[in-house]
Amino acid sequence: MDTPVREDTRLSLWRRVRAYAVPPTMIETATARRLAGDWAGACAAARVDLDLTPRTLARTHGTELAARVRADLRRLAPDLLRWHLPRAAPDGLLRPGTTVTLAVYPDHEAPGGRTPRPVHLVARTAPAWADAGQRISLALWDGPPADPPPRRWGAYDPVATAHPHPHPSRRFRLDLHRHLWDATRAGELRTRSGADLLPALPAAPDDPPGPGWAVGRWAAEARLLLAAEGRTAGPVLVRLGSGQRLLLALEADGRARTEPVPAGRGRYAPPDDPTGRPRPAVLPDAATWTPPDLALLRAGLVTPGDLHPLVAEALAPGGRDGTGTPGDAGDGPRLVDCRGSRHRIGLVDGVLVPLDHDPAELRREELLVALSGTPLPCLRAIDAAHRSPDSLTDVRERLAHGDTAGAFAVVEGLLGSGAVLRDGPLRDALERAAERKVLHGLYRSGLRATGPEDVPEPPPAPAPDPARGPVRRPRGTSFGAREARRALGHRDRPRHALAR
Repeated sequence: MDTPVREDTRLSLWRRVRAYAVPPTMIETATARRLAGDWAGACAAARVDLDLTPRTLARTHGTELAARVRADLRRLAPDLLRWHLPRAAPDGLLRPGTTVTLAVYPDHEAPGGRTPRPVHLVARTAPAWADAGQRISLALWDGPPADPPPRRWGAYDPVATAHPHPHPSRRFRLDLHRHLWDATRAGELRTRSGADLLPALPAAPDDPPGPGWAVGRWAAEARLLLAAEGRTAGPVLVRLGSGQRLLLALEADGRARTEPVPAGRGRYAPPDDPTGRPRPAVLPDAATWTPPDLALLRAGLVTPGDLHPLVAEALAPGGRDGTGTPGDAGDGPRLVDCRGSRHRIGLVDGVLVPLDHDPAELRREELLVALSGTPLPCLRAIDAAHRSPDSLTDVRERLAHGDTAGAFAVVEGLLGSGAVLRDGPLRDALERAAERKVLHGLYRSGLRATGPEDVPEPPPAPAPDPARGPVRRPRGTSFGAREARRALGHRDRPRHALAR
Protein backbone atom coordinates (compact mmCIF):
# COMPACT_ATOMS: atom_id res chain seq x y z
CA MET A 1 0.00 0.00 0.00
CA ASP A 2 2.80 2.43 0.86
CA THR A 3 5.15 1.47 -1.98
CA PRO A 4 3.87 4.22 -4.35
CA VAL A 5 4.27 6.76 -1.54
CA ARG A 6 7.88 5.76 -0.97
CA GLU A 7 8.51 5.83 -4.71
CA ASP A 8 7.05 9.33 -5.05
CA THR A 9 9.17 10.55 -2.12
CA ARG A 10 12.28 9.02 -3.65
CA LEU A 11 11.65 10.62 -7.04
CA SER A 12 10.92 14.04 -5.54
CA LEU A 13 14.21 13.83 -3.66
CA TRP A 14 16.12 12.86 -6.80
CA ARG A 15 14.46 15.69 -8.69
CA ARG A 16 15.81 18.16 -6.13
CA VAL A 17 19.24 16.50 -6.30
CA ARG A 18 19.34 16.82 -10.09
CA ALA A 19 18.43 20.49 -9.80
CA TYR A 20 21.19 21.47 -7.35
CA ALA A 21 23.90 18.81 -6.99
CA VAL A 22 25.71 19.29 -10.33
CA PRO A 23 25.08 22.84 -11.61
CA PRO A 24 25.15 23.47 -15.37
CA THR A 25 28.13 25.82 -15.05
CA MET A 26 30.19 22.98 -13.56
CA ILE A 27 29.21 20.64 -16.39
CA GLU A 28 30.07 23.21 -19.08
CA THR A 29 33.47 24.10 -17.58
CA ALA A 30 34.50 20.52 -16.83
CA THR A 31 33.43 19.35 -20.30
CA ALA A 32 35.33 22.11 -22.07
CA ARG A 33 38.51 21.35 -20.16
CA ARG A 34 38.16 17.60 -20.66
CA LEU A 35 37.67 17.99 -24.41
CA ALA A 36 40.79 20.18 -24.48
CA GLY A 37 42.79 17.36 -22.88
CA ASP A 38 43.13 19.03 -19.46
CA TRP A 39 41.88 16.25 -17.21
CA ALA A 40 43.33 17.91 -14.09
CA GLY A 41 41.51 21.14 -14.92
CA ALA A 42 38.27 19.22 -15.46
CA CYS A 43 38.67 17.66 -12.01
CA ALA A 44 39.25 21.09 -10.48
CA ALA A 45 36.09 22.42 -12.15
CA ALA A 46 34.06 19.49 -10.77
CA ARG A 47 35.50 19.95 -7.25
CA VAL A 48 37.52 16.74 -7.40
CA ASP A 49 40.81 16.71 -5.47
CA LEU A 50 43.73 14.63 -6.75
CA ASP A 51 45.63 12.54 -4.22
CA LEU A 52 47.76 10.99 -6.94
CA THR A 53 50.12 12.11 -9.70
CA PRO A 54 51.04 9.85 -12.63
CA ARG A 55 54.68 10.98 -12.42
CA THR A 56 55.01 9.85 -8.81
CA LEU A 57 53.01 6.73 -9.60
CA ALA A 58 55.59 5.73 -12.21
CA ARG A 59 58.30 5.66 -9.52
CA THR A 60 56.26 3.74 -6.95
CA HIS A 61 54.27 1.31 -9.14
CA GLY A 62 56.04 1.27 -12.51
CA THR A 63 55.57 3.04 -15.80
CA GLU A 64 53.08 0.48 -17.13
CA LEU A 65 50.57 1.06 -14.35
CA ALA A 66 51.12 4.82 -14.51
CA ALA A 67 50.27 4.79 -18.23
CA ARG A 68 47.07 2.82 -17.59
CA VAL A 69 45.98 5.18 -14.81
CA ARG A 70 46.76 8.22 -16.96
CA ALA A 71 44.65 6.78 -19.80
CA ASP A 72 41.69 6.31 -17.45
CA LEU A 73 42.08 9.82 -16.07
CA ARG A 74 41.86 11.19 -19.61
CA ARG A 75 38.60 9.30 -20.14
CA LEU A 76 37.22 10.40 -16.77
CA ALA A 77 34.33 12.87 -16.83
CA PRO A 78 34.45 14.14 -13.22
CA ASP A 79 31.11 15.91 -13.52
CA LEU A 80 29.53 12.64 -14.71
CA LEU A 81 31.14 10.83 -11.77
CA ARG A 82 29.64 13.36 -9.35
CA TRP A 83 26.29 12.90 -11.08
CA HIS A 84 26.26 9.14 -10.42
CA LEU A 85 28.00 8.77 -7.05
CA PRO A 86 25.83 7.26 -4.26
CA ARG A 87 23.90 9.71 -2.14
CA ALA A 88 22.25 9.56 1.27
CA ALA A 89 18.80 10.60 2.44
CA PRO A 90 17.22 12.89 3.51
CA ASP A 91 19.20 15.71 1.88
CA GLY A 92 20.53 13.88 -1.18
CA LEU A 93 24.13 14.77 -0.36
CA LEU A 94 27.02 12.55 -1.35
CA ARG A 95 27.19 9.48 0.86
CA PRO A 96 29.83 10.49 3.42
CA GLY A 97 32.89 8.43 4.26
CA THR A 98 32.61 6.15 1.23
CA THR A 99 35.33 4.72 -1.00
CA VAL A 100 34.15 3.74 -4.49
CA THR A 101 36.27 1.70 -6.90
CA LEU A 102 36.44 3.17 -10.41
CA ALA A 103 38.94 0.77 -11.99
CA VAL A 104 41.01 -2.24 -10.92
CA TYR A 105 44.49 -3.04 -12.25
CA PRO A 106 45.17 -6.66 -11.22
CA ASP A 107 48.13 -7.35 -13.53
CA HIS A 108 51.00 -4.91 -13.63
CA GLU A 109 54.73 -4.90 -13.26
CA ALA A 110 55.76 -4.07 -9.70
CA PRO A 111 59.10 -2.26 -9.45
CA GLY A 112 61.87 -3.96 -7.48
CA GLY A 113 60.64 -7.45 -8.26
CA ARG A 114 57.94 -7.28 -5.58
CA THR A 115 54.76 -9.33 -5.75
CA PRO A 116 52.20 -7.20 -7.62
CA ARG A 117 49.01 -6.35 -5.81
CA PRO A 118 45.67 -5.41 -7.34
CA VAL A 119 45.60 -1.62 -7.46
CA HIS A 120 42.28 0.23 -7.33
CA LEU A 121 41.59 3.69 -8.68
CA VAL A 122 39.13 4.96 -6.07
CA ALA A 123 36.97 8.01 -5.45
CA ARG A 124 36.44 8.99 -1.83
CA THR A 125 33.97 11.26 -0.11
CA ALA A 126 34.80 13.07 3.10
CA PRO A 127 33.20 12.15 6.45
CA ALA A 128 29.98 13.93 7.32
CA TRP A 129 31.62 16.52 9.59
CA ALA A 130 33.99 17.59 6.79
CA ASP A 131 31.73 17.37 3.75
CA ALA A 132 31.58 21.11 3.10
CA GLY A 133 31.75 21.76 -0.61
CA GLN A 134 30.78 18.15 -1.34
CA ARG A 135 34.29 17.56 -2.65
CA ILE A 136 35.54 14.22 -3.98
CA SER A 137 39.10 12.92 -3.94
CA LEU A 138 40.78 10.52 -6.36
CA ALA A 139 43.43 8.18 -5.03
CA LEU A 140 44.97 4.74 -5.46
CA TRP A 141 44.40 1.88 -3.04
CA ASP A 142 46.78 -1.06 -2.98
CA GLY A 143 44.73 -4.18 -2.34
CA PRO A 144 46.05 -7.32 -0.67
CA PRO A 145 48.13 -9.77 -2.74
CA ALA A 146 46.33 -12.29 -4.91
CA ASP A 147 46.94 -15.06 -2.30
CA PRO A 148 47.23 -13.36 1.09
CA PRO A 149 48.07 -15.39 4.18
CA PRO A 150 44.92 -16.31 6.13
CA ARG A 151 43.84 -13.89 8.87
CA ARG A 152 46.50 -11.35 7.93
CA TRP A 153 44.66 -9.04 5.60
CA GLY A 154 45.17 -6.17 8.02
CA ALA A 155 48.94 -6.38 7.45
CA TYR A 156 48.40 -5.21 3.86
CA ASP A 157 46.24 -2.23 4.66
CA PRO A 158 47.56 1.15 3.48
CA VAL A 159 48.91 3.69 5.89
CA ALA A 160 46.20 4.83 8.30
CA THR A 161 44.61 8.10 7.19
CA ALA A 162 41.92 10.41 8.44
CA HIS A 163 39.35 8.81 6.16
CA PRO A 164 36.94 6.63 8.18
CA HIS A 165 36.64 3.92 5.48
CA PRO A 166 39.68 3.96 3.14
CA HIS A 167 38.95 0.44 1.80
CA PRO A 168 36.72 0.13 -1.28
CA SER A 169 33.13 -0.87 -0.61
CA ARG A 170 31.75 -4.07 -2.15
CA ARG A 171 28.31 -2.51 -2.34
CA PHE A 172 29.34 0.75 -4.02
CA ARG A 173 31.68 0.01 -6.91
CA LEU A 174 31.81 1.46 -10.41
CA ASP A 175 34.56 -0.65 -11.95
CA LEU A 176 31.81 -2.81 -13.48
CA HIS A 177 29.87 0.31 -14.53
CA ARG A 178 32.44 2.44 -16.32
CA HIS A 179 29.66 4.13 -18.27
CA LEU A 180 28.85 6.05 -15.09
CA TRP A 181 32.17 7.92 -15.17
CA ASP A 182 33.94 7.10 -18.47
CA ALA A 183 32.95 9.67 -21.13
CA THR A 184 33.86 7.29 -23.96
CA ARG A 185 31.40 4.65 -22.70
CA ALA A 186 28.54 6.84 -21.47
CA GLY A 187 26.32 5.55 -24.30
CA GLU A 188 26.17 2.13 -22.60
CA LEU A 189 23.83 3.60 -20.00
CA ARG A 190 20.75 2.89 -22.10
CA THR A 191 21.48 -0.84 -22.29
CA ARG A 192 22.81 -1.25 -18.77
CA SER A 193 19.90 0.70 -17.26
CA GLY A 194 17.22 -1.43 -18.95
CA ALA A 195 15.65 1.56 -20.66
CA ASP A 196 14.37 -0.72 -23.44
CA LEU A 197 12.90 -3.27 -21.00
CA LEU A 198 9.55 -3.21 -19.26
CA PRO A 199 9.60 -3.18 -15.45
CA ALA A 200 9.37 -6.71 -14.04
CA LEU A 201 9.10 -8.41 -10.66
CA PRO A 202 11.08 -11.45 -9.53
CA ALA A 203 9.38 -14.68 -8.52
CA ALA A 204 10.31 -14.20 -4.88
CA PRO A 205 8.57 -16.52 -2.39
CA ASP A 206 7.79 -13.69 0.02
CA ASP A 207 7.38 -9.96 -0.53
CA PRO A 208 8.90 -9.05 -3.92
CA PRO A 209 10.38 -5.60 -4.47
CA GLY A 210 8.14 -2.98 -5.95
CA PRO A 211 8.84 -0.11 -8.36
CA GLY A 212 12.35 1.24 -8.52
CA TRP A 213 14.21 -2.07 -8.74
CA ALA A 214 16.05 -3.09 -11.92
CA VAL A 215 14.82 -6.68 -11.67
CA GLY A 216 14.98 -7.25 -15.42
CA ARG A 217 18.74 -6.62 -15.38
CA TRP A 218 19.66 -8.60 -12.26
CA ALA A 219 20.56 -11.83 -14.05
CA ALA A 220 22.80 -10.16 -16.65
CA GLU A 221 24.47 -7.94 -14.05
CA ALA A 222 25.04 -10.95 -11.78
CA ARG A 223 26.85 -12.76 -14.59
CA LEU A 224 29.08 -9.74 -15.20
CA LEU A 225 29.84 -9.60 -11.49
CA LEU A 226 30.74 -13.29 -11.26
CA ALA A 227 32.93 -13.07 -14.35
CA ALA A 228 34.80 -10.09 -12.89
CA GLU A 229 35.49 -12.07 -9.71
CA GLY A 230 36.72 -15.10 -11.63
CA ARG A 231 33.68 -17.30 -10.98
CA THR A 232 31.45 -19.17 -13.37
CA ALA A 233 28.61 -19.80 -10.89
CA GLY A 234 27.68 -19.04 -7.36
CA PRO A 235 25.21 -17.10 -5.25
CA VAL A 236 24.79 -13.34 -5.66
CA LEU A 237 23.43 -11.28 -2.81
CA VAL A 238 21.00 -8.41 -3.53
CA ARG A 239 20.48 -5.86 -0.80
CA LEU A 240 16.90 -4.58 -0.67
CA GLY A 241 17.23 -2.52 2.47
CA SER A 242 18.32 -2.69 6.07
CA GLY A 243 18.14 -6.37 7.03
CA GLN A 244 16.35 -7.34 3.79
CA ARG A 245 18.17 -9.33 1.16
CA LEU A 246 17.56 -11.73 -1.69
CA LEU A 247 19.84 -14.44 -2.95
CA LEU A 248 20.12 -14.89 -6.73
CA ALA A 249 20.83 -18.32 -8.16
CA LEU A 250 21.58 -18.21 -11.89
CA GLU A 251 19.92 -20.91 -14.00
CA ALA A 252 21.02 -22.43 -17.30
CA ASP A 253 18.22 -20.79 -19.31
CA GLY A 254 19.52 -17.31 -18.49
CA ARG A 255 17.05 -16.48 -15.75
CA ALA A 256 17.74 -16.03 -12.05
CA ARG A 257 15.93 -17.77 -9.24
CA THR A 258 15.49 -15.78 -6.03
CA GLU A 259 15.18 -16.94 -2.46
CA PRO A 260 15.06 -14.99 0.81
CA VAL A 261 18.03 -14.67 3.11
CA PRO A 262 17.56 -14.67 6.89
CA ALA A 263 17.70 -11.24 8.47
CA GLY A 264 21.09 -10.16 9.71
CA ARG A 265 24.26 -8.94 8.07
CA GLY A 266 23.50 -10.81 4.88
CA ARG A 267 26.34 -13.31 5.00
CA TYR A 268 25.30 -16.50 3.27
CA ALA A 269 28.38 -18.23 4.65
CA PRO A 270 31.25 -16.77 6.68
CA PRO A 271 34.75 -17.08 5.22
CA ASP A 272 35.59 -19.95 7.59
CA ASP A 273 32.42 -21.96 6.93
CA PRO A 274 33.36 -25.66 7.38
CA THR A 275 30.99 -26.69 4.58
CA GLY A 276 33.10 -24.76 2.09
CA ARG A 277 30.22 -22.75 0.66
CA PRO A 278 31.56 -19.57 -0.95
CA ARG A 279 30.69 -16.18 0.37
CA PRO A 280 28.27 -14.64 -2.13
CA ALA A 281 29.19 -11.75 -4.35
CA VAL A 282 27.29 -8.55 -3.61
CA LEU A 283 25.38 -6.98 -6.48
CA PRO A 284 26.38 -3.30 -6.60
CA ASP A 285 23.72 -0.68 -5.98
CA ALA A 286 24.28 0.67 -9.49
CA ALA A 287 22.88 -2.64 -10.81
CA THR A 288 20.24 -3.15 -8.11
CA TRP A 289 18.19 -0.01 -8.67
CA THR A 290 16.69 1.54 -11.75
CA PRO A 291 18.76 4.67 -12.45
CA PRO A 292 16.98 7.70 -11.01
CA ASP A 293 17.28 9.60 -14.29
CA LEU A 294 15.35 6.90 -16.13
CA ALA A 295 12.71 6.83 -13.40
CA LEU A 296 12.37 10.62 -13.48
CA LEU A 297 11.97 10.61 -17.27
CA ARG A 298 9.34 7.87 -17.14
CA ALA A 299 7.43 9.78 -14.46
CA GLY A 300 7.57 13.01 -16.45
CA LEU A 301 9.25 14.91 -13.60
CA VAL A 302 12.22 16.07 -15.71
CA THR A 303 12.96 16.68 -19.37
CA PRO A 304 16.13 15.60 -21.20
CA GLY A 305 17.30 19.21 -20.97
CA ASP A 306 17.38 18.89 -17.17
CA LEU A 307 19.84 15.97 -17.27
CA HIS A 308 23.56 15.74 -17.78
CA PRO A 309 24.26 15.93 -21.55
CA LEU A 310 25.91 12.49 -21.65
CA VAL A 311 23.03 10.96 -19.68
CA ALA A 312 20.38 12.65 -21.83
CA GLU A 313 22.06 11.51 -25.04
CA ALA A 314 22.03 7.90 -23.80
CA LEU A 315 18.49 7.79 -22.39
CA ALA A 316 16.75 10.18 -24.82
CA PRO A 317 18.85 10.60 -27.98
CA GLY A 318 18.16 13.93 -29.64
CA GLY A 319 15.78 15.03 -26.90
CA ARG A 320 18.01 17.60 -25.23
CA ASP A 321 17.11 21.07 -26.45
CA GLY A 322 18.55 23.18 -23.66
CA THR A 323 15.15 23.88 -22.08
CA GLY A 324 16.42 22.87 -18.67
CA THR A 325 18.33 26.12 -18.05
CA PRO A 326 16.39 28.15 -15.49
CA GLY A 327 15.91 31.86 -15.95
CA ASP A 328 16.70 34.64 -13.50
CA ALA A 329 13.82 35.05 -11.08
CA GLY A 330 15.26 38.30 -9.68
CA ASP A 331 15.23 40.37 -12.87
CA GLY A 332 13.21 43.57 -12.80
CA PRO A 333 11.80 45.54 -9.85
CA ARG A 334 9.57 43.91 -7.25
CA LEU A 335 6.24 45.37 -6.15
CA VAL A 336 5.34 46.17 -2.52
CA ASP A 337 2.04 47.38 -1.05
CA CYS A 338 3.06 50.62 0.63
CA ARG A 339 0.51 52.96 2.20
CA GLY A 340 -2.32 52.07 -0.11
CA SER A 341 -0.34 52.07 -3.36
CA ARG A 342 2.01 49.77 -5.25
CA HIS A 343 5.65 50.76 -4.98
CA ARG A 344 8.76 49.30 -6.56
CA ILE A 345 12.03 48.16 -5.03
CA GLY A 346 14.98 47.26 -7.22
CA LEU A 347 18.74 47.29 -7.69
CA VAL A 348 20.52 50.62 -8.19
CA ASP A 349 24.33 50.61 -8.35
CA GLY A 350 24.43 47.13 -6.83
CA VAL A 351 22.18 47.94 -3.84
CA LEU A 352 18.51 47.10 -3.24
CA VAL A 353 16.65 50.39 -2.69
CA PRO A 354 13.07 51.72 -2.88
CA LEU A 355 12.42 53.37 -6.23
CA ASP A 356 9.28 55.39 -5.44
CA HIS A 357 10.50 57.37 -2.41
CA ASP A 358 12.61 60.53 -2.62
CA PRO A 359 15.89 60.77 -0.65
CA ALA A 360 14.50 63.26 1.87
CA GLU A 361 11.65 60.93 2.80
CA LEU A 362 14.07 58.03 3.15
CA ARG A 363 16.31 60.06 5.49
CA ARG A 364 13.28 60.90 7.68
CA GLU A 365 12.32 57.22 7.77
CA GLU A 366 15.86 56.20 8.75
CA LEU A 367 15.76 58.69 11.64
CA LEU A 368 12.36 57.33 12.67
CA VAL A 369 13.73 53.78 12.69
CA ALA A 370 16.72 54.89 14.81
CA LEU A 371 14.18 56.23 17.34
CA SER A 372 12.44 52.79 17.40
CA GLY A 373 9.66 53.80 15.04
CA THR A 374 7.93 51.66 12.40
CA PRO A 375 9.57 51.99 8.98
CA LEU A 376 7.82 52.16 5.63
CA PRO A 377 6.60 48.87 4.12
CA CYS A 378 9.19 49.30 1.33
CA LEU A 379 11.99 49.50 3.89
CA ARG A 380 10.56 46.56 5.79
CA ALA A 381 10.55 44.50 2.58
CA ILE A 382 14.19 45.41 1.94
CA ASP A 383 15.14 44.49 5.51
CA ALA A 384 13.33 41.14 5.22
CA ALA A 385 15.13 40.43 1.93
CA HIS A 386 18.49 40.99 3.66
CA ARG A 387 17.65 38.80 6.65
CA SER A 388 15.39 36.02 5.36
CA PRO A 389 14.61 36.31 1.64
CA ASP A 390 12.09 34.17 -0.20
CA SER A 391 14.96 32.42 -2.00
CA LEU A 392 16.64 31.36 1.26
CA THR A 393 15.76 27.71 0.62
CA ASP A 394 17.38 27.91 -2.80
CA VAL A 395 20.52 29.44 -1.27
CA ARG A 396 20.69 26.76 1.43
CA GLU A 397 20.30 23.95 -1.10
CA ARG A 398 23.14 25.32 -3.22
CA LEU A 399 25.38 25.76 -0.18
CA ALA A 400 24.65 22.24 1.03
CA HIS A 401 25.66 20.78 -2.36
CA GLY A 402 28.81 22.90 -2.49
CA ASP A 403 27.65 25.34 -5.18
CA THR A 404 28.99 28.43 -3.43
CA ALA A 405 29.24 30.42 -6.64
CA GLY A 406 25.61 29.65 -7.49
CA ALA A 407 24.48 30.64 -3.98
CA PHE A 408 26.29 33.98 -4.19
CA ALA A 409 24.84 34.55 -7.64
CA VAL A 410 21.34 34.14 -6.20
CA VAL A 411 22.14 36.52 -3.33
CA GLU A 412 23.65 39.13 -5.65
CA GLY A 413 20.71 38.85 -8.02
CA LEU A 414 18.37 39.54 -5.11
CA LEU A 415 20.28 42.08 -3.00
CA GLY A 416 22.95 43.39 -5.37
CA SER A 417 26.72 43.04 -5.36
CA GLY A 418 27.16 45.95 -2.93
CA ALA A 419 24.75 44.72 -0.28
CA VAL A 420 25.82 44.45 3.37
CA LEU A 421 24.15 41.46 5.02
CA ARG A 422 22.26 42.00 8.25
CA ASP A 423 21.78 39.59 11.12
CA GLY A 424 19.35 36.84 10.20
CA PRO A 425 18.99 33.36 8.70
CA LEU A 426 20.70 34.31 5.41
CA ARG A 427 23.84 35.57 7.11
CA ASP A 428 23.85 32.58 9.47
CA ALA A 429 23.67 30.17 6.53
CA LEU A 430 26.60 31.85 4.75
CA GLU A 431 28.72 31.97 7.92
CA ARG A 432 27.99 28.32 8.66
CA ALA A 433 29.07 27.37 5.13
CA ALA A 434 32.35 29.28 5.60
CA GLU A 435 33.03 27.56 8.92
CA ARG A 436 32.43 24.14 7.42
CA LYS A 437 34.84 24.91 4.58
CA VAL A 438 37.50 25.57 7.21
CA LEU A 439 36.75 22.18 8.76
CA HIS A 440 37.13 20.53 5.39
CA GLY A 441 40.48 22.25 4.92
CA LEU A 442 41.63 20.93 8.30
CA TYR A 443 40.52 17.44 7.32
CA ARG A 444 42.33 17.58 3.97
CA SER A 445 45.50 18.83 5.62
CA GLY A 446 45.35 16.07 8.24
CA LEU A 447 45.16 18.49 11.17
CA ARG A 448 41.86 17.06 12.44
CA ALA A 449 40.35 13.60 12.13
CA THR A 450 37.14 13.72 14.19
CA GLY A 451 35.31 16.99 13.77
CA PRO A 452 34.88 20.43 15.36
CA GLU A 453 37.22 21.79 17.99
CA ASP A 454 34.99 20.77 20.89
CA VAL A 455 35.23 17.08 19.92
CA PRO A 456 38.22 15.12 21.32
CA GLU A 457 40.68 13.47 18.98
CA PRO A 458 40.80 9.65 19.08
CA PRO A 459 43.95 8.04 20.47
CA PRO A 460 46.56 7.15 17.83
CA ALA A 461 46.32 3.67 16.37
CA PRO A 462 49.26 1.30 17.02
CA ALA A 463 51.59 0.62 14.11
CA PRO A 464 50.77 -2.63 12.26
CA ASP A 465 53.21 -5.54 12.51
CA PRO A 466 53.18 -7.77 9.38
CA ALA A 467 54.50 -10.71 11.38
CA ARG A 468 51.61 -10.67 13.85
CA GLY A 469 48.75 -9.99 11.47
CA PRO A 470 46.11 -7.27 11.95
CA VAL A 471 46.51 -5.12 15.05
CA ARG A 472 43.30 -4.51 16.96
CA ARG A 473 42.87 -1.54 19.23
CA PRO A 474 42.79 -2.57 22.91
CA ARG A 475 39.38 -2.63 24.47
CA GLY A 476 38.26 0.76 25.68
CA THR A 477 40.81 2.91 23.83
CA SER A 478 38.38 3.84 21.06
CA PHE A 479 36.06 5.63 23.49
CA GLY A 480 37.13 9.05 22.30
CA ALA A 481 36.31 8.29 18.66
CA ARG A 482 32.89 6.89 19.56
CA GLU A 483 32.09 9.92 21.69
CA ALA A 484 33.23 12.18 18.87
CA ARG A 485 30.80 10.63 16.43
CA ARG A 486 27.97 10.81 18.97
CA ALA A 487 28.68 14.50 19.61
CA LEU A 488 28.42 15.25 15.90
CA GLY A 489 24.84 14.01 15.86
CA HIS A 490 25.20 11.96 12.70
CA ARG A 491 27.17 8.98 11.46
CA ASP A 492 30.26 9.11 9.29
CA ARG A 493 28.68 6.34 7.24
CA PRO A 494 24.87 6.31 7.51
CA ARG A 495 23.12 2.99 7.73
CA HIS A 496 20.59 3.84 5.04
CA ALA A 497 21.94 5.11 1.74
CA LEU A 498 19.69 6.88 -0.68
CA ALA A 499 17.87 4.38 -2.87
CA ARG A 500 18.65 4.80 -6.53
